[in-house]
Amino acid sequence: MGHRRKAREIALQVLYQVDASKIDVDEAIELFRDNFGISQEAGEFSEQLIRYTLSHIKEIDDLITNCSEHWSLERMSIVDKNILRMAVCEFLYCDDIPPKVTLNEAIDIGKNYGSDNSGSFINGILDAMYAKLWGKDAN
Repeated sequence: MGHRRKAREIALQVLYQVDASKIDVDEAIELFRDNFGISQEAGEFSEQLIRYTLSHIKEIDDLITNCSEHWSLERMSIVDKNILRMAVCEFLYCDDIPPKVTLNEAIDIGKNYGSDNSGSFINGILDAMYAKLWGKDAN
């Protein structure tokens, strides 16, 4: 597994903890590091992804809401919502990552960590987001 995939999985777990437990991000990152081994590369990218996502959460959540027909953030599972947040963060703030890579990574992580329908749910919202941001279909 590549260090960026591992970093995304770490970021998902920390974002989940912050979202579900309402604890401080620094405490959540420290708890994760204390309990699980993290390589330096994965640690750096995951922390960047966590902090960018949380520092731009309002903008990110607004974009997700605008691209998710019939789904409010409150109705989404915590896993799906945070995978979407990370992907939108990458779309907006990680110029070195091609959007299609972000989209595929988010779908794969959704299939691994979410429900049976998470992959297609995430795909649908991120396809709409891709079209909104770049004016074309992701497929």
